[in-house]
Amino acid sequence: MARLEELTRSASVKGILPNQNVTVVDVVWHGSNVVELTYKDQSGRLGSELLYRDREPTLEVVDAGRVWSFESDGALFRLVSEAYRIRLAYLFDPVLAVHTSLVEPLPHQITGVYGEMLNRQPLRFLLADDPGAGKTIMAGLLIKELIVRGDLQRCLIVCPGMLVEQWQDELDRRFHLPFEIMTNDKLEAARSGNWFSENPLAICRLDKLFARDLPEMLAWLHRACFRPVPGKLRKLPRHAISLSALGYRAARDSQSAETRSRRPRSQHP
Repeated sequence: MARLEELTRSASVKGILPNQNVTVVDVVWHGSNVVELTYKDQSGRLGSELLYRDREPTLEVVDAGRVWSFESDGALFRLVSEAYRIRLAYLFDPVLAVHTSLVEPLPHQITGVYGEMLNRQPLRFLLADDPGAGKTIMAGLLIKELIVRGDLQRCLIVCPGMLVEQWQDELDRRFHLPFEIMTNDKLEAARSGNWFSENPLAICRLDKLFARDLPEMLAWLHRACFRPVPGKLRKLPRHAISLSALGYRAARDSQSAETRSRRPRSQHP
């Protein structure tokens, strides 16, 4: 608390502007309970304000500090710097998704994901191979790598009904990706009315999508992938990866779409 009489020229005062101190330039009294304070903020801009006695509890006169000081919370600084370091980890580890997942990929999987798919943006890719050749692993590596790099915010996987639990289990156990399976109960219980907007990582049964009204379902997907901005629609960057022909239709306006069936082959001999 500071009394109005303590507001003198060149004093550093806290409480005039939010989150910053101001330097008093001039003080003019109007009676005994009101002062007209002229001040300069940290960017050098001048301002003026009438202060009454009831403002005294919110004011504080502080000593002028150094421009650069080491008085901030060291633990908080370390937390922020560590978070920023993790955010940029992919710049120092080109196969970060491999080292942060419980997988031991085969050479053709590394070549397919890091040699072919990640290098193609915008991505329109047909991932194909024989059964058991590791297409799920490749898709998981691609999804996690795009998330780590900040290139993927929303992901939709569309697969046959008998494989949805396998996809969910594999992606959670091997890549720590919490995908949710779409069901009729979840669609009806969505608080916002659009289950897809509430679940950025989703798995849908192919027959479940066709069983419902397809135009309505595609409209839900469209609304989930676009955020309204006054006067226009702003498209989310690389927001969806779809793993079926229907998913491709739903994500045809996104930058990334994937349909899987065979091993990717290099264009080079």
